[in-house]
Amino acid sequence: MFTKLRNRFLIVNMVTISFMMLLAFASIYTITYQNVRNDIDMELHRVSEFYHKPEGNPGEARPDGGNRLPQQPVGKTNPPPERSVSFSLQTDAQWNVTATNSRFDMDDDFFELASDEAASSGANNGQFNLDGNTWAYTVQQNDAGYFIVYLDVTAQQTIITNLIYTFLIVGLVMLIAIFFTSRFFANRSIAPVKEAFNKQKQFIADASHELKTPLAVITTNADVLLSNSEDTIQNQSKWLHHIKSETERMKTLTGDLLYLTEMDDSRASMIYTSFNISEAVEGVILTMEAVIFEKDISLSYEIEPDLTVRGSSEQIRQVVMILLDNSIKYTPSKGTITLTLTKRHNDVLLKVTNTGEGIAPEHLERIFDRFYRADPSRSRKHGGYGLGLAIAKSIVEQHRGKIYAKSMPNEATSFYVQLP
Repeated sequence: MFTKLRNRFLIVNMVTISFMMLLAFASIYTITYQNVRNDIDMELHRVSEFYHKPEGNPGEARPDGGNRLPQQPVGKTNPPPERSVSFSLQTDAQWNVTATNSRFDMDDDFFELASDEAASSGANNGQFNLDGNTWAYTVQQNDAGYFIVYLDVTAQQTIITNLIYTFLIVGLVMLIAIFFTSRFFANRSIAPVKEAFNKQKQFIADASHELKTPLAVITTNADVLLSNSEDTIQNQSKWLHHIKSETERMKTLTGDLLYLTEMDDSRASMIYTSFNISEAVEGVILTMEAVIFEKDISLSYEIEPDLTVRGSSEQIRQVVMILLDNSIKYTPSKGTITLTLTKRHNDVLLKVTNTGEGIAPEHLERIFDRFYRADPSRSRKHGGYGLGLAIAKSIVEQHRGKIYAKSMPNEATSFYVQLP
């Protein structure tokens, strides 16, 4: 599925960029071609004006039977425009050359071929290739026949040809580079989508698995009740308590899942107010002291007074309760839990540390994922679903803070919450 998505992205991207490149190259080519054509027309016009001057056009007739056409001596005329290779021909009505005017030594056959090219086209202006060069010409009719001016435009035509080759080479290189670049960024763009999709699949599978166990217990106990339908409720109370217990577990699980969904949807509409986080944390500790004492765990805490943050007091209290509850579950008897709340630069730092087995380094990055357990058997033993830390992370991120953990196996684990 993701391969098809990436390929579609590549195809759309390549087609779009190819169309834009083609449009850009076509525009550049059209503008360049028009400029070159205008330059040729202007040059041809200047050359034509030169040859129309009395000193520029001798108008000598071709002698009958001669092997050489008469030419105007170069010294008797002003030179034509600079950097131009040009000549003119005078023909009769049948396009037979009667006079020539050229600064260059060209044979009669060349002039005849040039005249034939102009005659065969039937147009007053045009271009043709002759002896490896490209010539532009203009034809004007006069009393003697036709007066034709020729201009060598090989250089200008070479510019147009080279421009086409340049566009082809540059376009091909760019398309190859864009293909691999687009493929690289397509893979990077799809990676978060793929990860989110896989997490969603895993989330659904985990949620289904977690719901499957209590449903199986409820179904089994309900079957027991139905098989002893004549017995009294008092005698069957054990099965009813089992059903109620598993129902409460399902209620807790669905409540946590709903809470996570609501957290994701309410991030944009979160209303922030300043509150005293020192009092909020101390209130949670007072609530949890009885549970800590009952488990024979030592608790020490240090709270810097009158620290304030912006956000939801109830949600921050829930984060502290989740971290303390998590520490209580995984701290052995006679163990120690330490909580500190201090100000660090412009942030407030909450640290909760507990002694115990700790968390392996490979699990530290994933303990905040939904349903993730470093040790599934121990987590189920303590009645957890692997949602507490995910909820804590969601709340902290909603408050534009950071939450992370550090652990030394078989020594201690510390959770850090940094709030602006």
